[in-house]
Amino acid sequence: MTIHKDKRVLVGMSGGIDSSAVCIMLQEQGYEVVGVTMRTWDVPSHFSTPGQEQPDEVLEAQALAARLGIEHHVADVREEFRQVIVKYFIDEYMRGRTPNPCVMCNPLFKERILCEWADRTDCAWIATGHYCQLEDRNGYRYILTGDDPTKDQSYFLWKLPQEILRRMLFPLGGMTKQEVRAYLAEKGFEAKARGGSMEICFIDKDYRDFSGSIVRTLTNASAGWFVDSKGLKLGQHKGFAYYTIGQRRGLDIALGKPAYVLKINPAKNTVMLGDAEQLNAEYMLVEDVNVANLEELLTCPSLSVRIRYRSRAIPCRVITLDDNRLLVKFEGPASAITPGQSAVFYDGNRVLGGGFIAFQQAIRKIAAENQERFSK
Repeated sequence: MTIHKDKRVLVGMSGGIDSSAVCIMLQEQGYEVVGVTMRTWDVPSHFSTPGQEQPDEVLEAQALAARLGIEHHVADVREEFRQVIVKYFIDEYMRGRTPNPCVMCNPLFKERILCEWADRTDCAWIATGHYCQLEDRNGYRYILTGDDPTKDQSYFLWKLPQEILRRMLFPLGGMTKQEVRAYLAEKGFEAKARGGSMEICFIDKDYRDFSGSIVRTLTNASAGWFVDSKGLKLGQHKGFAYYTIGQRRGLDIALGKPAYVLKINPAKNTVMLGDAEQLNAEYMLVEDVNVANLEELLTCPSLSVRIRYRSRAIPCRVITLDDNRLLVKFEGPASAITPGQSAVFYDGNRVLGGGFIAFQQAIRKIAAENQERFSK
């Protein structure tokens, strides 16, 4: 049987539950499935037996492809991954920001490479196991949240451009994780659980230990000072890269009351501590914005924003600034505005776009100068 190119789909295969289910579903729907597994970063836990040459995810994806009778490729992109994603992660920490490597990995790396392989293998479509959905509206393609709120991954995909979204398929968006497991079992398949898009795949243990040791090696920065909001020294810390805005646990300092990280200054290697109330914010600056329709974002009457994965969406309003940043005014409680993390804007369950949370210098002055624009 000859299958038209429009029914050829490239699936990013990890050997895990989600991508395995995607392969089987699409094959049942009449697609000719081609699989590709990216070898991005080797860590010890990815190798089950001594002397194993390929990581587990590659071997498991190959086994599934053989069982399904589908074409399969391995893309060894370890060096490029190190130069693009790991470098970004380290650079952000050296700037005193908290990076979002999974957000950057999707447009800059994984989906870009999937597009290249789709072109190379003559596939019209690209499919992944992300728990989200798609909707075409007014000439744009939008990401929708997945039906399983505990697995929804729409937050991580805001940076995908329209040209990639128009080729994407997300077969699992209307299912729960339990339903996917049951589907695989019904088909006689069993796959191992793999880390999803909310985990940092190149770090085996605590990401702060990883980032802290790297930054210390590159900058010779080790112990520095905890300070209060007036700049008074409170005690020593082990290096600014070990901390993130809003952190309370693991500070290893006794002040007689709970303390939270308020600000990080990499140039001085200082970490400012304060009370939980000092983390509260009414405004936020967002940069490096990607939205399908900016006018829709600015005029949306039911706009909300998520400022970290798993956080609730906060009602808000948005205006543009002359320097291409957005000024966000929260209309609900917001806390721990963390530079480097993603701010993702929603209209209900539809992602309108997002940006990276900027450093908040002069935020009060900027907000005061633009207050009247929010009342229009």
